[in-house]
Amino acid sequence: MPIVEMKVPSPGESITEVQIAAWLVQDGDWVEKDQVIAEIDSDKATLELPAETSGRITLKAAEGDVVEVGQVVCLIDTDAPAPAGHKKKKEATPPPPAPAPGESAPTTPDPAPQMASATPAAEAPRVKATPVAQNMISQHGIDTTKINGSGSGGRITKRDVLQALSEDQSHPATPSRGGKRHIRREKMSMLRRKISQRLVAVKNQTAMLTTFNEVNMQAIMDIRKKYKPVFKEKYGVSLGFMSFFTKAVTEALALFPAVNARIEGDEIVYHDYADIGIAVSSPKGLMVPVLRHAEAMSFAEIEREIKRLATKARTGKITLQEMEGGTFTITNGGVFGSMLSTPIINPPQSAILGMHNIVERPVAENGQVVIRPVMYVALSYDHRIIDGRESVGFLYKVKEMLENPERMLFGGNDPVEVLLGL
Repeated sequence: MPIVEMKVPSPGESITEVQIAAWLVQDGDWVEKDQVIAEIDSDKATLELPAETSGRITLKAAEGDVVEVGQVVCLIDTDAPAPAGHKKKKEATPPPPAPAPGESAPTTPDPAPQMASATPAAEAPRVKATPVAQNMISQHGIDTTKINGSGSGGRITKRDVLQALSEDQSHPATPSRGGKRHIRREKMSMLRRKISQRLVAVKNQTAMLTTFNEVNMQAIMDIRKKYKPVFKEKYGVSLGFMSFFTKAVTEALALFPAVNARIEGDEIVYHDYADIGIAVSSPKGLMVPVLRHAEAMSFAEIEREIKRLATKARTGKITLQEMEGGTFTITNGGVFGSMLSTPIINPPQSAILGMHNIVERPVAENGQVVIRPVMYVALSYDHRIIDGRESVGFLYKVKEMLENPERMLFGGNDPVEVLLGL
């Protein structure tokens, strides 16, 4: 067939529509087979759309359009002739044949004019950016060397350009009054819309309550200071705080199974495993990749898996399967400087633990006021399934193990009690 219709593939079983996040080609461009021509946003992740064949493309949907799975979004004319420059580029790829013995190398007629005509293109290479971002860069005369592209393969996106413009406006060269006052409108991404819908649904459909506590982080700080270099050298990853919290959470979940359960109709579904979701901030919004069977992981395995999943989330390579099926979530607002917050449950889960920044505070120890690194922690939970006794007991158990990390090595028990058989 001379005309090939490209339809939106299904990103997952439950997804019926997606959004065209960015076209990486322009209408009428020549595209190669398997070339990435668009980025599409589902309500869970950003996916790439490769060309099914080579030819001249005709776009049938605009950036920002919401289209159904299976809908035709572009046409590729396979009978269209390739551009002349395209052919020359492909012919110039293989190296010239070596001259036979006794023969001189063939000379290329009049190479100077060709080099001269190619010089402007070499001096001004095309910026690796989406079409919309390219137009904005040209319009505002932005120095692209100062922009770090967050798109696929380091491609500059519209979001990156807007960020660069906002940074320039926040540090104006000459302050002025009565200048132009601009506003802009842009469609919410599928991911952002889904997040907003889920957050509102949680507030409306659950009896959410939050309980708080504080953790003396001195013991963990001492362990990290002493063992972090050795840990890094042996396992190739840093010893972070998240592995301590994950281990403490999995031990506490074993003692309070309702915190690890969910409501399904008129039933409560309990899990004998702990799939821990770790909230990660990405250019597309908040994502929650899942650590499978975290209760069986070592500290090094937890740190490796968190690093791998966080990198994939921030580069847009995370898959739907890597974000589905969590039983409990941990979110760390402390990396942004948050002192205290009430995290919102990630449905259908029934609880979420919020970490915050570590601040040196005066605390009382043995009748003396001392300075200790303290973190406030928050547990938001669905009161329909988790009672106050369980929520407070769970959070206190997490606190207890974080303040006494050796308990994590003995399944939440006191080492001395284990030794004495108590």
